[in-house]
Amino acid sequence: MVTIGALLGMAAHLEGKGIGIIDMIGLAQKGGAVLSHLRIAQSPAAVHVPRVASGTADLVLGGDLVVTGGAKALSTIRHGHTRMLVNSYEMVTGDFTRNADWLFPNLELKHNIEQVCGEGQAEFLDSTRIATHLLGDAIAGNLFLLGFAYQRGLIPLSAEALEQAIALNGVAVEMNRSAFRWGRQAAVDLGSVRRAAFSEDVPEARSSEPTLEELVAHREQELVRYQSRAYARRYRALVDCVRQAESRLSGTASPERPLTEAVARSAFKLMAYKDEYEVARLYTNGDFLRQLEEAFEGTPEIRLHLAPPLWSRRDPISGEPIKQTFGPWMLQAMKALARFKFLRGTPLDLFGRTEERQMERQLIRDYEQSIERLLSELGAENLTIAVQIASLPEQIRGFDLVKRRNVEQVRAEEARLWEQFHCVSAPVSEPQT
Repeated sequence: MVTIGALLGMAAHLEGKGIGIIDMIGLAQKGGAVLSHLRIAQSPAAVHVPRVASGTADLVLGGDLVVTGGAKALSTIRHGHTRMLVNSYEMVTGDFTRNADWLFPNLELKHNIEQVCGEGQAEFLDSTRIATHLLGDAIAGNLFLLGFAYQRGLIPLSAEALEQAIALNGVAVEMNRSAFRWGRQAAVDLGSVRRAAFSEDVPEARSSEPTLEELVAHREQELVRYQSRAYARRYRALVDCVRQAESRLSGTASPERPLTEAVARSAFKLMAYKDEYEVARLYTNGDFLRQLEEAFEGTPEIRLHLAPPLWSRRDPISGEPIKQTFGPWMLQAMKALARFKFLRGTPLDLFGRTEERQMERQLIRDYEQSIERLLSELGAENLTIAVQIASLPEQIRGFDLVKRRNVEQVRAEEARLWEQFHCVSAPVSEPQT
């Protein structure tokens, strides 16, 4: 964003206009926000203070949705006047490192922005994703956004001056010029730009979450790939059993099935545990190499950092396994290992004899018994707690010691919730007189 401000400043200077810029970088190097205030006037004498005061912005170019939806950026907006062009790309923030359940507040941020600036004043487009596919570099997204704003008539400078400023900057000139021009075209015909980027009309974002049936069908197919059709049928049978019980409880009129959805998500998570066969399959089914080809030019040098359970050493202090570095030959070994997934859970499964794998298989059996127990005592009064119990496996993350610690925490929470479940289920006795 600092570069965008500098380009606008140079373009204004080339046209003999006044420009005032102040960059508020703050803790950007630590992952903080960057805000650049710009004032463009017909003459240098007309610019007195570069900072944009509250409620005085004519245009807000938002290269990051989180920062644009923050208090500092929104304070410059005047309702019904300020135009906003915002990159809708979901850049995960540092909050994820402190809260594994954190979800990107996409809809909330967009709603707040639209509420502040007024109806029809804000436009959102995934400039990062489009620019990456068109030009191979995510940083081109900001120049793309600038071109979009220019073509909308929101930049009081000429295209010639802006492209001359890009050339004078001397950094990735052709890419930046192309990004600017692609942005201009997107403002006129976004569909054609998206077709050029993705080879088809790809929507900006899915309009709604998948339905429960879509969710179950997708996970069922994944379990077929994971193990077998019989394994997938075991999953489907459990989900259908819960669906029937919940339907009898709430009636068929309501499409919402919170308990069924919780079981659909949690049972899949437990059943698709990442053992050696699954890790090998995911690395060698083609997706991993295809993502490398899309992200890098040429032939990348691959190094895999793994901690094979049967021979990895452990850290003497933490007790956690120490990862080892392997060359690309490991992918060929993984390709062979993935073919032996049919051994999973059988007496011939050498990896399945470890304590962690036995724990993972036991978690599946325990969960099935827990759901059976829930359904036998399920009622309208304890449905909410039942959903919480059914959702507990979502909190089991990580591998080895990390996973064991999470399992212990989940089991303690499960015991507490079962007490609540029974308290709510117990009939209240009439007071004696």
